[in-house]
Amino acid sequence: MKIKTIAVNGIIAALYIAITGIIQPIAFSQIQFRIPEMFNHLIVFNKKYFFGIVLGVFLANLFFSDLLPYDLYFGVAHSIICLSLTILISTFVKNVWARMIVNTLIFSGMMFIIAYELNLAIGLPFWETWLFTAIGEFVVMAIGAPLMKAIDARVKFEKMM
Repeated sequence: MKIKTIAVNGIIAALYIAITGIIQPIAFSQIQFRIPEMFNHLIVFNKKYFFGIVLGVFLANLFFSDLLPYDLYFGVAHSIICLSLTILISTFVKNVWARMIVNTLIFSGMMFIIAYELNLAIGLPFWETWLFTAIGEFVVMAIGAPLMKAIDARVKFEKMM
C-alpha cells in the first residue's frame, strides 16, 4: 500500500473520530445522527477509502461509546458489511449519483445490525430502534451525498489515492 493511501486513510479516520467526538450526544443510542457517516460515500469514489472509514468507526466507538464491546463488534461489522456491499454493487453501477443512492439505502437498511446491538446491550425495542436508527442514517447519508459530491468537484476523491 502506498504511503499516500495510508496517509489519506489516516486523515479520514482522524476526521471521523474528531467529528464524532464533537457530536457525541447525538452520535449514539436509539436516535442518532452520526454526521461523519457521510464519509461512507467516499467508497463510491475509490474502494481504497475502506480502511480509513472502518478505522474511524472503530476508534470513534472505542473512544466515545458507552456500549463497549458491543459498539466495537456491531458498529464495525455494520460498516464492513455495508462498505463491502457498496464496493460489490459499484462494479455494476457506474454513475456516481446512483452509487450514492445505493450506498445510502444499504447503510440505512442494514441499521438492523445496530438495532440488534442496542436491543442486546440495553434492551431497546428492536423494530422501533431499527426504524429510528435507519431514519437517522438515511438523513445523514442523504444530506452527505451532495456535500461529498461538491467536495469531490474540487478535490477529486477518485484520484486522491
